[in-house]
Amino acid sequence: MTGEHQTLALLLFSAFVAVTLGITTWVSRHRRGSAEEFYAGGRLFSPMENGFAIAGDYMSAASFLGISGLIALYGYDGMLYSVGFLVAWLVVLLLVAELVRNCGRFTLADVVAARMRERPVRIAAGTSSVTVSVLYLVAQMVGAGSLVALLLGGTGEAARTWTVIGVGALMVVYVSLGGMRATTWIQIVKAVLLLGGTVALTALVLVRFHGDVNRLLLTAAERSGHGEKFLAPGLIYGGDWTSRFDFISLGLALVLGTAGLPHILSRFYTVPTARAARRSVIWSIGLIGGFYLMTIVLGFGAAAIVGTGTVRESNAAGNTAVPLLALDLGGGADSTWGTVLFAVVAAVAFATILAVVAGITLASSASVAHDLYASLRRHDAEPRSEVAVARLAAVGVGAVAIALGLLARDLNVAFLVGLAFAVAASANLPVLLYALFWRRFTTRGAVWAVYGGLVPAVVLVLVSPVVSGSPAALFPGADFQYFPLQNPGLISIPLGFLAGWLGTVTSRETPDAARHAETEVRSLTGAGAV
Repeated sequence: MTGEHQTLALLLFSAFVAVTLGITTWVSRHRRGSAEEFYAGGRLFSPMENGFAIAGDYMSAASFLGISGLIALYGYDGMLYSVGFLVAWLVVLLLVAELVRNCGRFTLADVVAARMRERPVRIAAGTSSVTVSVLYLVAQMVGAGSLVALLLGGTGEAARTWTVIGVGALMVVYVSLGGMRATTWIQIVKAVLLLGGTVALTALVLVRFHGDVNRLLLTAAERSGHGEKFLAPGLIYGGDWTSRFDFISLGLALVLGTAGLPHILSRFYTVPTARAARRSVIWSIGLIGGFYLMTIVLGFGAAAIVGTGTVRESNAAGNTAVPLLALDLGGGADSTWGTVLFAVVAAVAFATILAVVAGITLASSASVAHDLYASLRRHDAEPRSEVAVARLAAVGVGAVAIALGLLARDLNVAFLVGLAFAVAASANLPVLLYALFWRRFTTRGAVWAVYGGLVPAVVLVLVSPVVSGSPAALFPGADFQYFPLQNPGLISIPLGFLAGWLGTVTSRETPDAARHAETEVRSLTGAGAV
């Protein structure tokens, strides 16, 4: 990229950062300092506002950059991510949204601890939530580094490093100063920008092919180097049984993982009622559904217009497919409109990253403060001291995410998010569903369900091809690969449910029927909800 292009994109980056910092500063001047204000924004958001914020929180760099890149590289198999991410919201709408809003206050652990012994449950759920959040944050950091590397012509490893550090610093500022209210408005602004940019790019792709989708797909297949195989299953998840099981594992993780994501669950507490939570999900499904349909067009458009080979040369994981597509649609690297469109897309993608990392960091710091810290100091932990711990936790989580983001910078961001979904589906979803629907569920069952899903998921990832044993692994020079699948969901999700059941049936604890009845009435009717 020329200096002119870099300057324009950096100006747009700076403009968005300035606006979001302005929002954060304004909110920080009007905050009340309470836990409810910091964690839930005072529960003052309307269903439409919260729906846009949920969409902004969910449509991450993995969606905008990673999924489009996977489709550009692998065609049909890459499109499976779009389908999985969207279908997952039916689980959230039907099983989770209203019940979680009625039963909890700020975090996942609130729902489970309502009828259990609090300390062990909160420690287990808090540990799992932080693990999922850090994995999700790493994907956003990798996306930020890929963007800046492309902006600087692919030559700036130092710039990529400093970008990851800068994103981490900004997310700490957003969370520490503004809490949930500032984070929500940042996500709303980002959702509007992202949807607007995606609509514009999709329209330009369709105009390029005169609205002929069939011609778009055939051109993409021709320029992919794979021919007709590009439009059929099998480039990633075809062939041997290992790849087929990997596909099943990925599908389970994507469909079930959303309902266990801490930063998504925390959004249901920002509205005043359970009905508003359900309506928020309906708004978000409409916005997210339209967006994922458009990522399919962008992915095949990148393969058809830019070429799969060019995308892979720019970034082996495909994370730069959409910016390259924007550059070509505008007239090329030396054209004014190409420069403008590239800069706008890069700025929107950067905005996406900043908004998502703010939401995830807030959720993880809430788990540290409200679950881990407050459970150990339940009697003398004042709300203000808990909020102070949450702000400190944001710094620690940011530091860990920066370090892992630098380590995993060559992996596809959609793939990284798939791992986070697998851990969420393995550790968080079993304990959440058991707590809501199983009368006999006990404290031991809750703790075993969390660790019984969390530990196998993390261990299987560590001994999978993702970490070692292949040229694309985190440590390509090492080989301690013992698990053949890239996604652990097929094994770890059933283990989480099994561990919860086994812990309950072997427990001598007698479930408190009165507390379960209270929780059941509260979850279904909203009576007594905070």
